Amino acid sequence: MTPSATEPRLYLADIDHVRSGGSHYRLRHRTYLWLVDLDQLPRLPRPLRPLARFEARDHFGGGAPSIRAGLDGFLAARGAGLPPGSRVSMLAHARVFGHVFNPLTVYWCHGPDGSLRQVVAEVHNTYGERHCYLLAPETAGAVRGDRGVRGAHDTRDSGDAGKTHDARAVPKEFYVSPFLRVEGVYRMALPEPGEHLALSVRLTGGTDGARLTATVRGELRPAGARGLLRTALRRPWSTAAVTVGIRFHGVRLWLRGLPVRPRPRHVPQEGMK
Repeated sequence: MTPSATEPRLYLADIDHVRSGGSHYRLRHRTYLWLVDLDQLPRLPRPLRPLARFEARDHFGGGAPSIRAGLDGFLAARGAGLPPGSRVSMLAHARVFGHVFNPLTVYWCHGPDGSLRQVVAEVHNTYGERHCYLLAPETAGAVRGDRGVRGAHDTRDSGDAGKTHDARAVPKEFYVSPFLRVEGVYRMALPEPGEHLALSVRLTGGTDGARLTATVRGELRPAGARGLLRTALRRPWSTAAVTVGIRFHGVRLWLRGLPVRPRPRHVPQEGMK
């Protein structure tokens, strides 16, 4: 049976980053995110379209005819293509007044029977580069038994995932922060959201001892015209705020004397060119 389409959803979210190990730094940012069906992207009334646009150029290689086509190309290059009748939910920022920056976009790929087949985490850096991590379905669960920052390991409610799983460990392969080398291991817990949004990514294992815990926690809000207007007024030009915030905190870390790590040459992945 073909899974039903996901109705567009909005989540008011708190994004929390904590750096520890040698140098401690914490930042928190409030924003909102969309959960959309890649085959049925929201069709907003014309006056509201500047507040939310989803464009293929903002994801994967940027040259596919649609975001779904970009995802399918990435999966096919890894022998993980989805069968006909599959559906994909995407959690991301939309373009707001023509601007978007998505540090992390998550795709939950469901087969024709509704079962979760793959999870894809797409990471962008501020240099215009992109990298994707292909994760197994058990990543769509909360971390079990860890201690740490509240929210990163809180298992009270992790969407509609139902069962609790360990986070999936994947090696870091992409330059994101100028203050962190391309080394170490990510542990990602990315449960598909329901009434609540609760994601966590932990980075450990670098030779400099630095550790990073990033969490995204949010609450579901109406995604109709009225709900979008209310949310946009509470978080005006949210995507520009993300970009400005990243640069602001980068300057603060530099002024604290954190060494800048050289950026290696980026080679796009297969299916991302």
